[in-house]
Amino acid sequence: MLYSPVKMKQLLEENGFNIKKNFGQNFIVDENIITGIISRAGVDKDTLVLEIGPGAGSLTYGLCDHAGMVLCYEIDHKLKPVLDATLKEKKNVKIIFEDFLKSNVKDELKKYSYKKLYVVANLPYYITTPIIVKLIEDEIDVDKIVVMVQKEVGDRFKAVPGTKDYGSLTVFLDYYFDIKKVMDISKNVFLPKPNVDSIVVEFQKKETKLMVNNPEYFFKLVRDSFKQKRKTLRNNLKHYDLETVEHVLKKYNLDLSVRAEHLTLEHFVEMSNALWKEK
Repeated sequence: MLYSPVKMKQLLEENGFNIKKNFGQNFIVDENIITGIISRAGVDKDTLVLEIGPGAGSLTYGLCDHAGMVLCYEIDHKLKPVLDATLKEKKNVKIIFEDFLKSNVKDELKKYSYKKLYVVANLPYYITTPIIVKLIEDEIDVDKIVVMVQKEVGDRFKAVPGTKDYGSLTVFLDYYFDIKKVMDISKNVFLPKPNVDSIVVEFQKKETKLMVNNPEYFFKLVRDSFKQKRKTLRNNLKHYDLETVEHVLKKYNLDLSVRAEHLTLEHFVEMSNALWKEK
């Protein structure tokens, strides 16, 4: 496949396709970026790659050269002729024209044999977080996620305590994954050019998660702690047993005047377990 804005425009025009803003369609036209993503992801023939939003197939084409199988979910049926043209030589790819968020991905994966399951994708910016949350809540056993996302969203994913980007989503993801930045991406590598820069983020599944007595209660505690971000735990958790919360915080030389953004995953886990024990 030849990568350039001119070649991409030609491909789309030949197949009568018009880019739709409502689907967040920004297609990669830089081969170096695609090679870099696939290389950093470590995709090989033992890997089944799940790609959400293949678009015109730029990344998909490269993934097919390295992966055992590439399974794609694309919401826009009108991209079928474009993808057929891009991937006509590839035998190890399947495109499912469905809304990924409404699909039974777990059942579909049962049809394939693989040693590793990776998600590698240029995610549609407007549904980035719901996609990752679905992977977790549907208990899809992903070994690694390497995704290109809007920089602002990626900064929240990999934020550390004490920073403005750190929030309940960060803690939620940190419970399941080790998260790091892979590379920054300029808006100039896309057609059409988006209004924002992007970032590639890697989520590596944690082999050993912290022990939580009741996960549902734990995540509720985290959400409530960040409910009003500028308020202290005393205010945000006033419906909880504050004496128990304070007892945990004192172990770390903290008190109820602290804000949630200054607490680590370990702090939240210990608070949750202590509170649940008291129920």
